[in-house]
Amino acid sequence: MRHLQPPDTVLAIASQLERAGYETWCVGGAIRDALLGHPHLDWDLATSATPTQMREVFGARRWIPVGVDFGTVGVLDREGKMHEVTTFRRDVKTDGRHAEVEFGVSLDDDLARRDFTINAIAFSPSTAEIRDPFGGQADLERKVVRAVGDPDARMREDRLRALRAIRFAARFGFAIEESTLRAVDSSAPHLGRLSRERVKQELDKTMEQVSAPSVAFELWRSSGAFASLLPPLAGLEPFALRAPDCLPMPGRVARPARRSLRFAALLSSLTTREAAAVMASLKSSRVEAQLVESLVDKWRRYGGEIRRSLAEGPPSDSQVRKWVAAIGRLDVGAFMRLAAGLWAAARRDNKDAPSAAEVRRLYRRMRISAGRDPIDVGGLAIDGDDLRRAGIPAGRSLGMILRALLDIVIADPTRNSADFLLNEAQRQHELLVGNSAARPDREET
Repeated sequence: MRHLQPPDTVLAIASQLERAGYETWCVGGAIRDALLGHPHLDWDLATSATPTQMREVFGARRWIPVGVDFGTVGVLDREGKMHEVTTFRRDVKTDGRHAEVEFGVSLDDDLARRDFTINAIAFSPSTAEIRDPFGGQADLERKVVRAVGDPDARMREDRLRALRAIRFAARFGFAIEESTLRAVDSSAPHLGRLSRERVKQELDKTMEQVSAPSVAFELWRSSGAFASLLPPLAGLEPFALRAPDCLPMPGRVARPARRSLRFAALLSSLTTREAAAVMASLKSSRVEAQLVESLVDKWRRYGGEIRRSLAEGPPSDSQVRKWVAAIGRLDVGAFMRLAAGLWAAARRDNKDAPSAAEVRRLYRRMRISAGRDPIDVGGLAIDGDDLRRAGIPAGRSLGMILRALLDIVIADPTRNSADFLLNEAQRQHELLVGNSAARPDREET
């Protein structure tokens, strides 16, 4: 196990509380991660001081009422960063989502209310003592996720703990202890009581913290969590569950686009409408939901076509421009990162897919095309005003002519000149007018 060394700013907060006469310990995930040798940026504290007493110690300017009813306040360190400090507490009553707590208890009482033994370890910053009443250090050594006390009781207190057990096991490569796993499975029918926001946060953390999310998703499926919370995902093939593994992990530094790519990979085998419904049911932000829906839609439209084309050899420049135009100049990067991940997952399953080298070459060509070639109407050498000045009236036919001109230019960019396009526009207009005139009037009935 590694040596525990909280940051100086955390030590200063703990010291100020202890000088005021309040017992104070470092607790939570930072202890677990430090013992595992993993970096952890958020060091939380537990103390015998009540929220009101903490306000007296730190003053109103450094005291932030994060969750006073539950004993939690935010305290600003000397650098302005907030740290959560929570009064020792125990649960009085819970409904599986919310708990009523009481203060005035001991550290051991506080640790006893925590979810898993690996999260129920405390460290004294003043004496360097480790308090571990439930064998959390031994479970870290054995690589086991085990509930504190009665597993069923812990799950009933907060149904989210079933999903947290799965995430911790997947993140650290641990096994879930047998009785704890049974309690996780037993919790599945009750997970619908969780808010959509809490479920989404747990999925976000899985995407952000777990290098191979499929390990967690397999447990979501086998336990019945998907069936209770996200039925469209309960029937996904194993390949679909493994697809996010081949996309970069966002990590602790927030990279929302990377997380969205992993969601798109997970949902890539669903229809566009089904993927959109899943993101909506999770109360995703509008930006993330739209990005995931767009990526899934474009993958379903063009992923197979591009794969088949690459199997026949390098595509022509014209074909590359058509794909860039269809996908969108600004979306090529995200689309190709998703495609690269999905094709990598397919190769792992010994399925036909472009090689990594082929994908890199295509991505390079598409990026060059997106930055250089006229692949949208805005890139044409003429615009609608030019056509109207040439005598082509505004309306539906003008839009049709512009799209026809774009198709010509995408096929051959050397034709993107004002003279050629105006002549071609006149020809297209005459064809449209002629076809309209030749169309017989509908007989009156």
